[in-house]
Amino acid sequence: MEPRPISTLGLENFPHPTDFGSAAMLQWLKIADLVVDPSYQREITGTGRQNIRRITAEFSWSKFAPVIVSPVEGGKYAIVDGQHRTTAAAICGLEQVPCAVILLDRTGQAAAFKAINGATTKMSAMAMFHAAVLSGDPDAVAIKEVCDCAGVTALRYPVAANFQKPGETMAVTAIERMFKRHGRDTLITALQCITETGENTGLLVAPIITAICEVLSENPEWRDAGSKLLEAFDEIDLEAELAAARTVSAQKRNIGVAVVLANRLRELLTQRLGAPVETAEAA
Repeated sequence: MEPRPISTLGLENFPHPTDFGSAAMLQWLKIADLVVDPSYQREITGTGRQNIRRITAEFSWSKFAPVIVSPVEGGKYAIVDGQHRTTAAAICGLEQVPCAVILLDRTGQAAAFKAINGATTKMSAMAMFHAAVLSGDPDAVAIKEVCDCAGVTALRYPVAANFQKPGETMAVTAIERMFKRHGRDTLITALQCITETGENTGLLVAPIITAICEVLSENPEWRDAGSKLLEAFDEIDLEAELAAARTVSAQKRNIGVAVVLANRLRELLTQRLGAPVETAEAA
């Protein structure tokens, strides 16, 4: 994909203020001169500590956005945004961090803190996955290869199921989870049970992917049945089965959709492929 310039086409009428406030001044500041105002900043607790651990483990200036700060008394600077990454930098033994210095009183600092942390656009799992693939992350690259083998395309942004093309999916998180839990081969076969059978466009969704992976992982004989497995799934209406599983799950509430669907698929596959050897012997 070719890089594209910033465009305001179609966005020209968005309302905006006429006064943008003081412009930020970019400079490197000593971490020792940065302070945290507890009147609006959060304490570093469980989730914050985990975030700092992650930033520290992967610390790189290429991933470090300038810290938003504002001058306060005593020659110090209050951190408006960036407490976690600044703490991570300190753990790494760094003495200075890049900062965007903005002149704000305490009320302005708190308002900026709320706006930055409340309006930040969170990256979707799909966008994160493609960024990870591009960066060469081993797991992401391996999962991309699995998807390629199964004829699956991970979307970059949400697309309604009825507008998806064959093989497209938004269920990146489920695919990543199944890859870690069941491995490459089971996941490829499970995805092929969707992409290479029936009219299953728009059905590469988390409950179906999860249910098929669980069933095939438990029953290697089915998983390794090749064309017989695909022929069995050709006779299964996954859309109808998913709808039925959702109905049962909603009624029972304490049973997830994927669990209900997995139970239904076990019955259907037993009818078409016969009980796996171990199951038959146990019976």
